Amino acid sequence: MVFTDSSCTYFKRFRMELNLQGPLPTTPALPTGFTWVPWQDWLLERHAEVKYQCFVEQIDAIVFPNLGCRDGCLRLMHEIVAKPGFKPEATWMIACGSDYCGTIQGVRERSGKGAIQNVGVAPAFRGKGLGTALLLKALHGFQRSGVHGVHLEVTAQNDGALRLYRRLGFRCRKTLYKMVDPLVVAASCTSLEPSWTI
Repeated sequence: MVFTDSSCTYFKRFRMELNLQGPLPTTPALPTGFTWVPWQDWLLERHAEVKYQCFVEQIDAIVFPNLGCRDGCLRLMHEIVAKPGFKPEATWMIACGSDYCGTIQGVRERSGKGAIQNVGVAPAFRGKGLGTALLLKALHGFQRSGVHGVHLEVTAQNDGALRLYRRLGFRCRKTLYKMVDPLVVAASCTSLEPSWTI
């Protein structure tokens, strides 16, 4: 849901949480031709490029303009990796041949909870269960590293992601409204797809 007044636009978002103290579903096998790519420092720019491919021309690139440009995605990746709680075991990419097509990052916050960052699958590779696989791979990484709970935030219009998160046991704990400058909204592409990036 989007609210607009004369000075700004507000996007409704949900903070969702999952307790990791119980068993998780098994991470599904990737489709033939797809492989897991664990975090390595030299992959930072590749994560940023995949993040850009996942979010450009999506509604979340309006809500968070840094997701709509390569430089913004690169800065975001540098910020994520520089956090003291960055979790390589919850940070993955998926490759198909020589193409990287999915990304997820994980951070342990000061509270001890994990935070899922920017899970996305590039448009040409959606509908293959890669979003579910990425999310479960990160959740298992958090759990193995001793994190007992995780959270993420999702734009309310992202129906597909909400269904996935609920199916895996995430529950909405808070409703947030993200204010966006109307000039950013007006300057954005008019053919934006729903923010389903999984």
